[in-house]
Amino acid sequence: MTRPVDQIALPLDWPRSGDAERFILGDANRAAYDHFRQWALWPVKATLLTGPRRSGRSLLARNFVARVHGRLFDDAHEHDEEALFHAWNAAQDSGHPLVIVADEGPPAWAVRLPDLRTRLAITPVTRIEQPDDALFAGLIQLYFADRGLHLPAEALRYVTTRVERSYWSAERIVEAVDRFAIAERARLTIPVIRRALDQAGLIGVGKAA
Repeated sequence: MTRPVDQIALPLDWPRSGDAERFILGDANRAAYDHFRQWALWPVKATLLTGPRRSGRSLLARNFVARVHGRLFDDAHEHDEEALFHAWNAAQDSGHPLVIVADEGPPAWAVRLPDLRTRLAITPVTRIEQPDDALFAGLIQLYFADRGLHLPAEALRYVTTRVERSYWSAERIVEAVDRFAIAERARLTIPVIRRALDQAGLIGVGKAA
């Protein structure tokens, strides 16, 4: 059974930055969320957070480092490896954790610097997965709300059962439906949504229509 989506973004003792409440907690990101709550148990003062882009990984990492006065290397594979190596060492000395965000960890992330490879080998890894059904529905609702729109429950069910379930597709779906509805001056009914998704080539992608 799918667990209900928790709309609370972060633990109550975490600071409420402007975008903190946009982190929707679900089965796909719960392990990563819990990993950061239990950071005192990490074997070293660093962690590697992986997962799909647009999954909220940077949002989760930013709010964590703000709480613990840590340091964040987002899209770590694009950073200088020497700088990342020194940041890892500095985190051990200071006790303020380092969060390294990447699409994948080694060996998929081909780290060239031997000393950095050694340190990453002992760094705990946590991952955000592709969205589960409840999280995907929550994201669709959130993105429509960003545009001042409410999606009726039956329309939400129609969308989530007929499209590819991914973080990228959630954004593309809302953009396509909103643009189509504006052009047609139409309300968000199921026929309007069906036409919008069909026109955008999104309906039936990865799902049975």
